[in-house]
Amino acid sequence: MGEVDGTFKSPLSPLFIQIDPSSNFEPQYPSISDSHPSPIITQPQQLQRFPKDAWLPLTESRNGNTFYAAFHILNSNIGFQALMLPLAFATLGWVWGSVSLSIAFVWQLYTIFLLIKLHESFPGIRHSRYLFLAMAAFGRRLGKVAALFPVMYLSGGNCVILIITGGGTMKLLFKTLCDNDHNLTCNSHSLSGAEWFLVFTCLAILMAQLPNLNSVAYVSLIGGVSAITYCTLFWTLSVRNGRPTSVSYTTSLSKDHSDMANFTDIINAIGLIVIAFRGHNVLLEIQGTLPSNVEETSEKPMRRGVTIAYILIAICIFPLAIVGFWAYGNQINGGLLIAFPQFHREQVSKFTMGAMYVLLIIHCLTSFQVYAMPVFDNLEIRYTVIKNHRCPRLVRTCFRIFFGGLTFFIAVTFPFLPSLSLLLGGMTLVPITYAYPCFMWLAIKKPRKKGVVWCFNIALGCLGMILGALLVTAALRTLIIRGLKANFFHP
Repeated sequence: MGEVDGTFKSPLSPLFIQIDPSSNFEPQYPSISDSHPSPIITQPQQLQRFPKDAWLPLTESRNGNTFYAAFHILNSNIGFQALMLPLAFATLGWVWGSVSLSIAFVWQLYTIFLLIKLHESFPGIRHSRYLFLAMAAFGRRLGKVAALFPVMYLSGGNCVILIITGGGTMKLLFKTLCDNDHNLTCNSHSLSGAEWFLVFTCLAILMAQLPNLNSVAYVSLIGGVSAITYCTLFWTLSVRNGRPTSVSYTTSLSKDHSDMANFTDIINAIGLIVIAFRGHNVLLEIQGTLPSNVEETSEKPMRRGVTIAYILIAICIFPLAIVGFWAYGNQINGGLLIAFPQFHREQVSKFTMGAMYVLLIIHCLTSFQVYAMPVFDNLEIRYTVIKNHRCPRLVRTCFRIFFGGLTFFIAVTFPFLPSLSLLLGGMTLVPITYAYPCFMWLAIKKPRKKGVVWCFNIALGCLGMILGALLVTAALRTLIIRGLKANFFHP
């Protein structure tokens, strides 16, 4: 049978991206209804019409290992969204907040292991891109409709939010360092919000010149260490500095509000928890950097990498949520990034506060590299299909500068995008993370109908879709009632 993975051993053929130039660059897959899928490419002369996987940044290098995978997962899956978890506890309370966080953690970890199994679900075929796996499972048209926008938003959109967050944190860092500056030297040279966004974007694109995802491994290590450090600092310093006076743990739900208003607040709080877990859209891409052959696939090292990363993520996430709520109760507003300096500015040194901001900026810069790589890969796929040769270094650089400019423009145009995170998360992250992997497992693996595995995955997938719909509805209702500060071009 023709082989489609460059890492498989001879006499197997090299891996090629399954793209048909005559069909708008759509991947070709065997039908999931076939018990013995036919090879994708069988004729030697056909090989020259398709770009090699070795030409593309996601799969250019397949010599990764368990630790590289753990670095990437840790860097991409833990993030500043976790700083909002105490805000969810303020609505849900101790018990339901802890239960919701635990369920979300286990649920998304289960779907991660489903995706790892589906990465090499067909003999000799590696699904190194989430969109291609969705098209293999659901068919070209349905797969594209279901997954294209969510995957593209979770890559490019995350980069935009990282610019907004990273640039905004740079501004906070500058203000912190200039605090109590009686000569007003710093304040007279302060940059505007858009200028801070530009500084962050220039640094991110400079780092983005690394050629492929595997080469970013040590960058991801730095990002993962930075994320663990600032998360730990936030909750440990909150404990050390003590709780504010008159802290209360009474839920923010009110009997004076209507049942619908309270229900909306509950769904929004659950939404803050479920969107704190991210990175499923780049999981298959990370697994694609691992070597694989007939004797040993990439599944085992990837599982080990996920296990290592998620032990560390759990050590960060749970104390951050629980201790954060203990420290501030229902007085927390806007998450720990705002509450911590608000309550402890006088108790924490300027150096410590500045170091926490620097760590957050570093993590945003390193996460940008992982989330931008699928976009770079998509641009180069189109170039290599048209030109039928590897993307030159100059063209690759131009693509990345173009992407940086585009994300910077969107960030400046829509600096309020993070306030839409629940709405957009319900449309994109929730189905990609909590629903689609279950349905793709059923479509590809075909377990016995109405068996335990089949019923469990159907229920979980449907629940994920319902959760996404409820989150979108609740976010829309909140926006309609409270309004949106749409500060276009004024970050």
